[in-house]
Amino acid sequence: MDLKDKSILVLGATSSIARALAEELAKQGAHVHVAGRTPTEIERIANDLSVRYQQQSTAHSFQASDFKSHETLLIQVESKNGKHGLDGLVVAFGELGDQIEAQSEFEQAKSIIDSNFTGAVSILTHAANHFEKQGHGFIIGIASVAGDRGRQSNYIYGSAKGAFALFLQGLRNRLCKSGVQVLTVKPGFVDTKMTYGRQGMFLVASPEAVAQDIVKALKANKQVVYTPWFWQWIMLIIKTIPEPIFMKMKM
Repeated sequence: MDLKDKSILVLGATSSIARALAEELAKQGAHVHVAGRTPTEIERIANDLSVRYQQQSTAHSFQASDFKSHETLLIQVESKNGKHGLDGLVVAFGELGDQIEAQSEFEQAKSIIDSNFTGAVSILTHAANHFEKQGHGFIIGIASVAGDRGRQSNYIYGSAKGAFALFLQGLRNRLCKSGVQVLTVKPGFVDTKMTYGRQGMFLVASPEAVAQDIVKALKANKQVVYTPWFWQWIMLIIKTIPEPIFMKMKM
C-alpha cells in the first residue's frame, strides 16, 4: 500500500505509540489528522506534523466514552479534509486503569472497559460503514498481548483488549469483501506513560520501533501483527500452559 496523500485519522493521538505512528505515517507522505482528550496538546501535535512533514494535519477533540459524538467527529474530519476524504483510521486510545480498585469498584472496571472496548466499537461502527460504502480504506486497531490470556494482575484491561481483538477479527471478516483492510496490532511491553514505573516489565520496546512495525504490516496487507515479533512466540507458549498450572503462576 502506498500511503502518499492518504488521509488518516489517529484517535488517542497523545499516547506515545500513537504519536510515533502519526509521525511514521506523515513520513510516508500521508495527511495525518489527530484527535484526543487534551485540546492544547492535540493542536500542538497537528501543528508539529504540518510543519515538519509539510502535509495537511488537523486537530480534533475526542472522548472514547462520549459515544454520541463519534459519528459527528468523522463528518467533521471529512468536511475539513476537502478532496482527500478519509482513507484510514487508527484506534490508539486506551486506559490501563487500576486493577486493584476495579476489583471492588465497578465504576473503575466500567471505565476501563469503555475506554478500551465500548468506545472503540462505537467509533468503528461508524467508520466501518463509511469505508464499506466508499469501497476502500483501512482500520488499525491497537489491542494488546494482554488480551490473549487472562491474568490475575490485569484481567479487566486484558478482557477488554481481548474483546476488542475479537471484534476486529469479525470486522475484518465482514469488510474484506469491500476491499477494506483491518489490521489488529498486539504490542508487548512498550516504553510509554502507561507502563512507566511498573514492576515486571521485560523486553520493553520503543514506541518508534512499534510504529515502524505497524506501518510495515499495513503495507504488507497483514491481518494481525505482534510487535516486537517475538511476542507472537511468547504468547503462543503462555496460551498453551494448562489451566491448572497457569492458576498457580503469579502473572
